[in-house]
Amino acid sequence: MSNGDLQGGEGKISWKCTLSFSGLITKYRNLQSKVVKQVQALASSICQATPGKFLLVQFSMSQVTQIGESISNLISQVNSMVNAAVRAQKPQ
Repeated sequence: MSNGDLQGGEGKISWKCTLSFSGLITKYRNLQSKVVKQVQALASSICQATPGKFLLVQFSMSQVTQIGESISNLISQVNSMVNAAVRAQKPQ
């Protein structure tokens, strides 16, 4: 995944952005691993856990879930676009 390039000129802004599924999935897995470590740390010191720590972990877990669903939706949309492009091709 690379950052978009901002190119400006006379009121025009255009973005060039490259997204790779492997990069996206790798970053998602890393984020997921961090949340798992948070849960493990909280569970291993349950006597010292506070309601605030539980809320932060719960919030992190919900964010990871939402990101995973977004990635799933993105893959589904790309799959639909590819299928539509294949169907639109004329047989030769």
